[in-house]
Amino acid sequence: MGSDTRERLIQTAHGIFYCEGFHAVGLDRILAEVGITKTTFYNHFASKDELVVAVLEWHDRWWQDSFRRMLRTHGGDTPLGQLLAIPDAMEELFGTDDFNGCIFVNVAVEFPAHHDPANQLARRHKAAMEDILREIAGYAGARDPAAFAAEAGLLMEGAYITRQVTGREDTAAVLRRLINMVVERHVPKRPRAHEPQ
Repeated sequence: MGSDTRERLIQTAHGIFYCEGFHAVGLDRILAEVGITKTTFYNHFASKDELVVAVLEWHDRWWQDSFRRMLRTHGGDTPLGQLLAIPDAMEELFGTDDFNGCIFVNVAVEFPAHHDPANQLARRHKAAMEDILREIAGYAGARDPAAFAAEAGLLMEGAYITRQVTGREDTAAVLRRLINMVVERHVPKRPRAHEPQ
């Protein structure tokens, strides 16, 4: 029961924080949504800030797993196919009913101090996402997987913000053109079977 209450707190807070912001939402609002008292809350978290960290840790795990799954779903089993599927994964995310940008960009704006645990989590998440891109680019034969990851990660960030701020429906299509260019520049073409080596 205790772990169930903790999970409900994280899930409820995640939905509210993501849609409405971290500072704008008071602890009382979350407790009312979950239907628990402050005493019960403090059995699980020492403060609202600790809850924020738990929410971000949960989202980090969820998005890393979801992103890998989306790349496999849209790009198949080949690393090159998965790199080319980055815009498809982003488009799938953009199409969700509650899309409100990247939660880690949002949190970095609300918690700008680099020593803040929430800000540190945002930076760790961005590094982890680049690690995923670098790993796949390495398997795809990229000449410089780290450079590919840095460029593709920057394009993803731009797509997040463009879609959130402007609502442009063609954001994923623009991202696709740019990702294709980056893949073409970094991943050497393999000759077809009938082409001379």
